[in-house]
Amino acid sequence: MKPFVQIHNLSIAYAGIPVLQDLSWTIYPGEQVVLGGQSGSGKTTLAKALAEQMNSNALVQVNYASNSQLASKTIYISNWYQFTNLEGDRNFYYQQRYNKHQGHDTLTVQAELQHYAHKENLNWESLLPKIQQFGFTELLSSQLIELSSGEHKKLQLLKGLWLKPQLLLIDEPYTGLDKASRQVLNCWLDELVEEGVQLILISNDQQYPSSINSFAHIVEGKLERVSKYEDLVQDRPRERKELPSFLKIAPNTPFEYVARLRNIVIRYDEKQVLKNVSWDIKVGERWLLQGPNGSGKSTLLSILNGDHPQSYGLDIELFGHKRGTGESIWDIKQKIGMISPEMHWYFDPHATVWHTIASGFYDSIGWFIDVKFQEKKQLDDILDFFELTNYKNQLLHTLPLGKQRLAMLARCIIKNPALLVLDEPCQGLDAQQAQYFNDVVDELSHFGKTLIYVGHYESQLPNNLTHQIRLERGAVVALENIEENVL
Repeated sequence: MKPFVQIHNLSIAYAGIPVLQDLSWTIYPGEQVVLGGQSGSGKTTLAKALAEQMNSNALVQVNYASNSQLASKTIYISNWYQFTNLEGDRNFYYQQRYNKHQGHDTLTVQAELQHYAHKENLNWESLLPKIQQFGFTELLSSQLIELSSGEHKKLQLLKGLWLKPQLLLIDEPYTGLDKASRQVLNCWLDELVEEGVQLILISNDQQYPSSINSFAHIVEGKLERVSKYEDLVQDRPRERKELPSFLKIAPNTPFEYVARLRNIVIRYDEKQVLKNVSWDIKVGERWLLQGPNGSGKSTLLSILNGDHPQSYGLDIELFGHKRGTGESIWDIKQKIGMISPEMHWYFDPHATVWHTIASGFYDSIGWFIDVKFQEKKQLDDILDFFELTNYKNQLLHTLPLGKQRLAMLARCIIKNPALLVLDEPCQGLDAQQAQYFNDVVDELSHFGKTLIYVGHYESQLPNNLTHQIRLERGAVVALENIEENVL
């Protein structure tokens, strides 16, 4: 049988450090592959080389079937989605998605999809059932800048799968997707395989389409096939270290409630994003915030974090003070440590790991004034705790995703805040990395921290959550004490 994909002696290095070394790989027609393995082993680099998005002197060949009705193309759907404004610029900032006046700087979802249909000669009507299944119909009129990370992932998937290429590579296909959307995606991928699409999924997720029949990982720069998912190499369990002493000091909380929200309504023109949301968060409570993609979770968090321009005039009390009675946004942020996919996405690409963590003292996403002596000591301690000392001078975006997430957690806690807001912090992490991350979160909560944790995966949650709030279509549908229950 003639191979469908052939790679011979592929070698790629970053800053002189080898990532792939004389890697060879042959894939035959009908093989549907999950490419897993350790963080930083070169999976994304291999996918980009295969999609001709990276220069290489090696032979990388895809033998498209000339008699196929499918597009003779390789489509690579990346883990991070990049979009531009109407002038082709990508210079966006984190809070911009909440500012309606800034939102009109980008295309709507429908305009983006219809532009893609025209470019690729696709039938618009054929996509409508999938838009509905993905719960994307109500977002067609939204600007690209307004979408959350999970919604952007859906948009990438809609475009790539709609094209039906002969070879489809998806990097972390389930990132940011709720449970229902993951099931829709797997069913759609199985349908495409029936039509002749060949899949390579870069994933450490135990959920994958039933059509997957091949597994591989990269070890020391070379590709190895394995017989089943359980044989894929994962990151080693991390040794638990003692928390730095400054994180064992309970934050100063001379108030009973971290936040009190009453009948919060957020709307853009005729569209209501939050509908009469009321929520009390007491000091020391540890909340799980859940809801399907587009339910309003990110908007609700932006209200608490002071990032949403409509916060003023609403009935909100934060850290014992009614919103709008003299406190600045920086007074609010000083008491909050936050991680979110969007914050990670918009983070300064020129920031080193050290600057990334240090910026948490000043709630900036980029450069800041010189840190004080005591802050430098805390930086050294937290770099050591997360085993990031050897990477402190590297650019954050050049690190494997697992280490990037740890650096963002370090940034979140460096000032020992009263409230931790962790929005999908384990996106893209394998089971070992997620377990380590959540063990740290559990330990932090023993020292007076209040927690809001957003997570779709029941298997990737901290153990000591006490309460749950669930949103659907912008409204609260569940508000309960779960301390006595097993999640």
